[in-house]
Amino acid sequence: MTNIAFTGGGTGGHIYPGLAVAGALKERLDAAGLSHGIFWIGADKGMDREIVQRAGIEFHGVPAGKLRRYFSLKTIPDAFRVAAGFFAARRILKKRGARLLFSKGGFVSVPPCAAAASLGIPVLTHESDFSPGLASRINLRFARRRGGVFFMAYEETARFLAEADKGVARVAGNPVRRAFRRADPERGRAFLGLRPGERLLLILGGSQGAREVNDLARACLGALRERYVVAHQTGNAEGSAREPGYIPLPYIGEEMPDVLAAAEIVIGRSGAGTVWECATLGKPMILIPLSGSGTRGDQVENARFFEKAGAAIVFAGEQATAENLSRAVADLAGDPAARERMSAAAARIGSLDGAEIVSAEIEKILRKCAEESGGPRR
Repeated sequence: MTNIAFTGGGTGGHIYPGLAVAGALKERLDAAGLSHGIFWIGADKGMDREIVQRAGIEFHGVPAGKLRRYFSLKTIPDAFRVAAGFFAARRILKKRGARLLFSKGGFVSVPPCAAAASLGIPVLTHESDFSPGLASRINLRFARRRGGVFFMAYEETARFLAEADKGVARVAGNPVRRAFRRADPERGRAFLGLRPGERLLLILGGSQGAREVNDLARACLGALRERYVVAHQTGNAEGSAREPGYIPLPYIGEEMPDVLAAAEIVIGRSGAGTVWECATLGKPMILIPLSGSGTRGDQVENARFFEKAGAAIVFAGEQATAENLSRAVADLAGDPAARERMSAAAARIGSLDGAEIVSAEIEKILRKCAEESGGPRR
């Protein structure tokens, strides 16, 4: 049996795309009749274990410490956790005889990637955002060894790479779970209890809640409900009462693909997962990126890319006002041609199937490794 390791975590944005690749890879290897085992190395604390195990994948927890560009009182203990994570991941990879490691990034992924490289195991890593984060920059060093690959969501990301790194870079888009490509708007409407003819506006405050988005939504709720039924994922910490034309939901789980498919317009942050899931379903977007000193600006970069492509309207910083949001929704609601143009632009981006591209490359490398060691294992 060929064992394949996955890593990444810390947030759902670093886990769900990895699960999308794992799902596509399983389908591909099953169809080819190749015996395989997939397991995940993630943080021993936090949400990683629950999400991965719920997807039916074997999970191994290791110590994880955050990577910082600045000194903090937590830097020293985190450094010890990173070192402990390296040795723990190395033991797991060696014991399981992993032939390849795929990383979806996040600070959790660096020790397993380093451990895989130290064992001569090919490392493939994926960057979801427009510009590479610190973990991706580190993991890229390990991907340069022994036939690894650095996958990019955007072709323009290559300009952030050194010339020596561009040889292992591949454009793949962002992996999106198969459920989004198979979504049914009628199931989404039934889940929300919409009546025939009711139009849906979906507001994504995030699974943990995004205060700026939620506050803006409430400030212009009256105006939004003039044209739409508003479904609002508020986040677990928020409390809102349901009322006519307004459906607050702390969290939308497995129903999210169908709910997203039913929406006419989507309002939300511009995390990599959100914008690519919307693009997969060809949804016009109004994006309110996280900005300011507390972020490296990745959401603003993502949002501007979709804005330039004609798939989104962006309100960043001081532009993010209830007045601007209300006006944008009203304009789009009354302009089917504009919505159609934005939908087509989004769908062009979302047509790049990241899960399929990455899983195909993984299969290719696995077959090569198998041939070098005496033939494929079936």
